[in-house]
Amino acid sequence: MKTPRLFRKPFITIALIGNLFSSFAEELPPNIIVVLADDMGWGDCATYGHPVIKSPNLDKLASQGMKFTQGYSASGVCSPSRSAILTGRTPYRNGVWRHLSGVHKAHLRASEITYPELLREKGYETCHVGKWHLLSKPQFDNPEFLQVGEQGGYDYWMATHNNADPSHKNPNNFYRNGKALGELEGYSAPLVADEAIHWLKDVRDEKKPFVMSVWFHEPHKPIATDIKFSNLYPDQSEKDATYFGNITQLDYALGKIMETLKAEGLEDNTLLIFSSDNGPVPGVGGDTGGLRGNKRSDFEGGIRVPFIVRWPGHIAAGTTSDIPVIGSDIFSTALDILDIDEPADRTIDGVSMLPVFKGETPKRNVPLFWRTHVSSVESRIALRDGDYKIVSNDVMTEFFLFNIPKDHYEEHDLKEEMPEKFEELKALLIKTWEDICAEGPNEWWEAENNKAGKGATLNY
Repeated sequence: MKTPRLFRKPFITIALIGNLFSSFAEELPPNIIVVLADDMGWGDCATYGHPVIKSPNLDKLASQGMKFTQGYSASGVCSPSRSAILTGRTPYRNGVWRHLSGVHKAHLRASEITYPELLREKGYETCHVGKWHLLSKPQFDNPEFLQVGEQGGYDYWMATHNNADPSHKNPNNFYRNGKALGELEGYSAPLVADEAIHWLKDVRDEKKPFVMSVWFHEPHKPIATDIKFSNLYPDQSEKDATYFGNITQLDYALGKIMETLKAEGLEDNTLLIFSSDNGPVPGVGGDTGGLRGNKRSDFEGGIRVPFIVRWPGHIAAGTTSDIPVIGSDIFSTALDILDIDEPADRTIDGVSMLPVFKGETPKRNVPLFWRTHVSSVESRIALRDGDYKIVSNDVMTEFFLFNIPKDHYEEHDLKEEMPEKFEELKALLIKTWEDICAEGPNEWWEAENNKAGKGATLNY
């Protein structure tokens, strides 16, 4: 059994010790918490430059850790990006290739391996609170179908299948460890935070490290905002005050968790990651920070999201990084911290962010890739390699080429100016997609395309 690389001590052997953590009674391996917003745009908080929205806890988190200016979700829509966080694999490999609403056979396959599963095998306790959305509604309600605990690797969970229903106010669709809870009084993000705090203070084994996912519903519609937060914006329209307050409501819930970590003596030994599952929805009030596109788009506005990481002693406080990272990197990072080998029987698309925390650009064996099932016609597929990003339509007949560091608004198409670079990235895009199809359950989406009369998925 390997000793976690960050905790190896010279001249000490643990070969005869059965429990991985028994030699670390005074210094447990780090806890890992991933906090996810829902439909929060890159420009949707003061931390990323919004001139009005108040986000004091995100501001504080960034001042204590590293803020990424080029942090990405793995998809322009919800379900796929969440699946990539857990598995480190692009959604078309792991089965959650599209947004899941109503009844659909796509789901996070039982053959997939999540980082909470792997860390639980090493003695970690695991907890998930908030949204799930990695299988369809009937599957979520069916006790015979794999649930959050069995599928995701969580010992304890309180979750909704999809959005808070009927809205963020007094939601009635939460389950705790498989049991329906009925209507809850309050607003979704604070309710989710309170459950996380309850687990941290009253449920977990203090002798063990833990993995926790906190997946908020805010600011996904239908939006409901506590008046104490919307009243912070008296000079705004009712729509904007509600949306801006909804972000502050989320920020408040994050702050409650941060305060608990500090009070419980967990702050210094916890890797805390905050991000969003995709960009904002047009017309609801979200802000891309001027980026092109929105949710459902593979232009930057649909996939570039807030991404902040705090880990005292390992990440310098108040730093900013322009190194591209993506949600699927969380899987590899968690394994790298514990020196756990990645599964050798499948492609892992993400990479460890540990070098990035030191300012080093990691080597990617698989380039950053996006394919969003319900995206706009012109931005259905995208790939980024180094500074350059290629974007195409669904059948790969129309393309754009951008230099993202120089043109993150994606205003200047370079394919005519740089034909060699364009052909290079086009070939890489096609090869990457073919590799994904060879490994993923392609019969799922091909059957759906044929049923809809769309014919071949690609035409190149």
